[in-house]
Amino acid sequence: MKKWIVSVLMLLMPLVGLASGGAGNLDKVYIDVSDQPSLQRGARTFVNYCLSCHNASFMRYERMATDLGISEALLREEMMFASDKPGDLMVTAMPATGAKAWFGVVPPDLSLTARSRGADWIYTYLRSFYTDESTTTGWNNALFSNVAMPHVLYQWQGARSATFEGGGVADVSSVRYQSVVPGTMTGREYDAAIRDLTNFMVYLAEPAKLVRYEIGFWVMLFMGVFIVLAYLLKKEYWRDVH
Repeated sequence: MKKWIVSVLMLLMPLVGLASGGAGNLDKVYIDVSDQPSLQRGARTFVNYCLSCHNASFMRYERMATDLGISEALLREEMMFASDKPGDLMVTAMPATGAKAWFGVVPPDLSLTARSRGADWIYTYLRSFYTDESTTTGWNNALFSNVAMPHVLYQWQGARSATFEGGGVADVSSVRYQSVVPGTMTGREYDAAIRDLTNFMVYLAEPAKLVRYEIGFWVMLFMGVFIVLAYLLKKEYWRDVH
């Protein structure tokens, strides 16, 4: 039995090492899907920038507006550019054939990116772009080397060059950035905007989480009251026995 346990632990150790090693290079981001103002700001950024090329085909405009407390008038005015019906799915107006020709690959659907990649990965990725004249778009990413996506938020962050320690391969853990053209936001403001966008993408990947949080509060409250009543009932039932 002891040998079997040791064997299992030895098999699991490489997996633990890989998991911890990959996560160690990522910047941590605080996620709170109950922060409605943050989700609203993130949604505005998403539909104005991300939805130009990417789909979020698992989400409808109407569902997003309901969950995030966005009025229909505001939804139509500031967030619906590819459709005129609130009940439509959130898909880009860019044809797949055009995207393939322009970027060399069809931009992926972002509905479940937060679940497949994780919030820290998205947050780090959107803060790791730098200029690179050797690429087709003129941009590269320290976390996702040779990515086909250009830096769509460069006006906010500004343009940066990058050097890597030891002159090695692009790696987010060894990169040093130098500002080339300043952006319209400070570093702290840009980080906050990316945090809001990441927060929204976490919501996008699992919108039912908001409902679970709301129901969970009442479930825990019920359990607390039930435990007290059960204890009092038990005490009353066994009072005469002892």
